[in-house]
Amino acid sequence: MEPNGVIESNWTEMVEQFDQMNLRDPLLRGIYGYGFEQPSAIQQRAIKPCISGRDIIAQAQSGTGKTATFAISILQRIDLDLKECQALILAPTRELAQQTQKVVLALGDYMNVTCHVCVGGTDVNDGIKRLEQGVQIVVGTPGRVFDMINRRALRIKHIKMLVLDEADEMLSQGFKEQIYDIFTTMPESIQVVLLSATMPREILDVTTKFMNDPIKILVKKEEVTLEGIQQFYVNVEREDCKFDTLCDLYERFTIVQAVIFCNTRRKVNWLTQQMRSRDFTVSQIHGDMESKERELLMKQFRSGSSRVLIATDLLARGIDVHQVSLVINYDLPSDREKYIHRIGRSGRFGRKGVAVNFITNEDRSTLRDIEQFYNTQVEEMPMDIQI
Repeated sequence: MEPNGVIESNWTEMVEQFDQMNLRDPLLRGIYGYGFEQPSAIQQRAIKPCISGRDIIAQAQSGTGKTATFAISILQRIDLDLKECQALILAPTRELAQQTQKVVLALGDYMNVTCHVCVGGTDVNDGIKRLEQGVQIVVGTPGRVFDMINRRALRIKHIKMLVLDEADEMLSQGFKEQIYDIFTTMPESIQVVLLSATMPREILDVTTKFMNDPIKILVKKEEVTLEGIQQFYVNVEREDCKFDTLCDLYERFTIVQAVIFCNTRRKVNWLTQQMRSRDFTVSQIHGDMESKERELLMKQFRSGSSRVLIATDLLARGIDVHQVSLVINYDLPSDREKYIHRIGRSGRFGRKGVAVNFITNEDRSTLRDIEQFYNTQVEEMPMDIQI
């Protein structure tokens, strides 16, 4: 462990193609059907040891293909004839849990697997009924999952793999106690897979307490950020020039699908109203909305019936939208760690993307800080760029 919260990899073995991983045929069909052609860096390193049952700590950001890494491993490991929970995935937010379920079901499309989402804000009795019928994979938030274990609705006897996705986020949101409680109920032989963008002290406590001789895999920030993503800035000088700049961009480019990030919910509301008043078709999404409303919006956006989404950072973690070619940071993120989650959306798994940052005079030092932190260069946007 290095002092700056970065783990040191102790695993170098790589498998370069999915068809060299000895995966079930229906699973391979699901992988190719999902649109994957080649494994990402983390998939090349982590899937094989994960399938073999080793405990794994992977330091990887959103956009690296980490969800598919553990989803593929779970789908390879479970007994398809046993209609009991065999893998439990914990996630920090309802949205990430639902997105993970979609990935699991899409990859397992030819396997007839069952995967249930277990999150707050949903009907408890419906959840109990579904769990009692028997599901093979459960993905959920720690509070509701622990509640279901306590009610004996979620049976733990056959669980062989426990995945903690975005562990840093879960611990920072105060889920530590529930996570520890869940661990104490698990079978002793449980395999633990932990994924996290950062490695704070609390995560190391979890790893020493509950993991057995874990393999450590680091996917560096540079691998995540730069691949396939062109990063630009537009000098707007003052805050009140941003809106006109955005309208100019719209006139210059044919925007197939884009996400526009603002730092506050109020700004999201304001910008949505402004855009609509100029007859632009846009949707908005933020944390004040009911979860059903957010789900519907994401569904419309994924299907392409909604093309431009104005969002807060709620969307910047774990929402996988394949066809997004453009991300606009209307506001530069206040926290440099969030930058990667926002623009990682636009070039996932080598898909090309463009990120445009609106920069006021006050933002210049923040942009320099981001460039240094990610060891990258954000160029001024040329007039003749193709999006």
